Amino acid sequence: MVKASDSNNKISKDDGIIVLRNVTRNFGQNIVLDKINLAIESGKTTVVIGPSGCGKTVLVKHIIGLLRPTSGQVFFKGKRIDNLNEDQLGKIRVHFGYLFQSGALFDSLTVAGNILFPIEHFFKIPSQKEAEEVVKIKLQMVGMDGFQERYPSQLSGGQRKRVALARAIALSPEVIIYDEPTTGLDPIRSDVINELILKLKRELKITSVAVTHDMTSAYKIADRIVMLHQGKIIADGSADYIRDINNPVVQQFINGQISEEELEILRMRDSYDATKLWTNIPR
Repeated sequence: MVKASDSNNKISKDDGIIVLRNVTRNFGQNIVLDKINLAIESGKTTVVIGPSGCGKTVLVKHIIGLLRPTSGQVFFKGKRIDNLNEDQLGKIRVHFGYLFQSGALFDSLTVAGNILFPIEHFFKIPSQKEAEEVVKIKLQMVGMDGFQERYPSQLSGGQRKRVALARAIALSPEVIIYDEPTTGLDPIRSDVINELILKLKRELKITSVAVTHDMTSAYKIADRIVMLHQGKIIADGSADYIRDINNPVVQQFINGQISEEELEILRMRDSYDATKLWTNIPR
């Protein structure tokens, strides 16, 4: 497993394709990330789990340069990126694909138009024929070839997610960020997305970072699972390691169990009389 060293200010390609070194992020007095050291190994899938509000999304935004750390450093392929200007960051971001939780397809564009959108933003496509071929290949990879002229409103939730994934790989990125990739999908459609994530890693050697609450998905796709809690990494290892770790906070999360303290509050009855809630409402 690749670890982020903090012994010097340089990163080699062997340290990881993405490295966060002592990254801290404050919003006012609120510390969201607290001295995070993390190195993402090339060609592997790293899954980030943790309760809502623990800093998962903030962490991902630092990886792609949408946020800059209050202190610490972020590296991509050995190059520090947290100190780059927006034009320089734009050249870095073309190496990343992003699958949004909602899919975030443009309703006014066809499936083909959605996939071409990022390509046309960064490159000049020589011909319509080549554009059609690019779209066809990307859709074939997610099993959606033939849907080019459909609009998002004409697709099911699972189909929209697959088209969004085709758009995420439109620029042939080296890294894909998955933001809750199975949210809103039934178990079968969720597994389709899991299989596609595995397929892209296998066939394209893509590095993946996935943020999820879906532990079934996490166990299936992850080479490594990292858990955040209160801005810190409290567990880091394989799926088997996370599943068996002797840490009550981790076990509570992965098994979906409420804490005894929270359960006691929910069960408390002495402080109110529920039968009086409706007595003053006119009938």
